Amino acid sequence: MKRLLAIPAAALATAWSIGCVEVSGPIVDTPDWPFWDNDTTGQVRIEYEWRGQFGPGEQIEIKGVSGDIRAIPAPANEVVVTATKIGQPGDVANVDIEVVTHDLGTTICAVYPDVPGRQPNECEPGDAANMTTRDSIGGSVRVEFTVQVPEGVIFVARTLSGHVEAIGLKSDVFVHTLFGDARVSTTGLATARTMYGSIVASIGQPDWGRDLEFRTLTGDIAVTVPFNASADVHATAQFGHITSDFPLSQVSPGDMQGKIGAGEWKLTLVTLQGDIRLKRRL
Repeated sequence: MKRLLAIPAAALATAWSIGCVEVSGPIVDTPDWPFWDNDTTGQVRIEYEWRGQFGPGEQIEIKGVSGDIRAIPAPANEVVVTATKIGQPGDVANVDIEVVTHDLGTTICAVYPDVPGRQPNECEPGDAANMTTRDSIGGSVRVEFTVQVPEGVIFVARTLSGHVEAIGLKSDVFVHTLFGDARVSTTGLATARTMYGSIVASIGQPDWGRDLEFRTLTGDIAVTVPFNASADVHATAQFGHITSDFPLSQVSPGDMQGKIGAGEWKLTLVTLQGDIRLKRRL
């Protein structure tokens, strides 16, 4: 995954090459979780809704640039995506919501106007996409997504600047943001990455079948896993503290390792400046 943020003298330009990637779910204890910013003074809101039937194992992927992404459990097997464009009246019309259907499922993107001299913007799944924005031609528009995710439908969320929240889901969750926090609770599996933000995640499934990773540059990481999970844990907090309900051994300052159960899969927790807390869910 590659992301680039450049700030010229006159305007902000962002170029982003987007990498691939429960109601009864585990509880996430996050007393310091921030309130969502709903101040829309002087702006208009244009809402777009998309619906689709999904089966277990299919994937709904949301790709944003600026704005929060929230996922909630769906009452049936229908995925419902609501995208709200927020900005000045002359700008919001220039940002499109595009839908791409593919072998894995469906990808929905906020597509901003092309920036002259840069690669054209496009909505494609996984790595095959590019988004570049500039304030003068739509970069000031925020697009907030709300997604109803049925049980068993894989949820993937990516945004450049915004919080990602997926609470109470019953499926696998994969979260990527650059400037924002990630909050996830699911009866399935989860991974989360950010650069400037904190991560709080609760995983319900003890049999993973893959490696899991939670990574940030500046921010805390708090991850809860089942007591009977099987993982080889590697936690690194270069300028922070590491605490764990499972026995871990210090390899070097800010670096701890240990096994949960048979240690079948890797669990990687990494922050440069922040604390790490690994919790056991009974």
